[in-house]
Amino acid sequence: MPYVTVKMLEGRTEDQKKALVEKVTDAVSETTGASKDKVVVFIEEMSKNHYAVAGKRLSDED
Repeated sequence: MPYVTVKMLEGRTEDQKKALVEKVTDAVSETTGASKDKVVVFIEEMSKNHYAVAGKRLSDED
């Protein structure tokens, strides 16, 4: 049973997240041979103040 975690900044629409889950599930099923009903996808959303690059939070750059 493959488990996939997608970490991304918040702000995507429900339709975008639905499409992401469907495509990730398809890709994992096709490449691993696991049936789609065994593929688990977690979406972890972060706010810009919880994500930093080069010592600066993304929220500080807006």
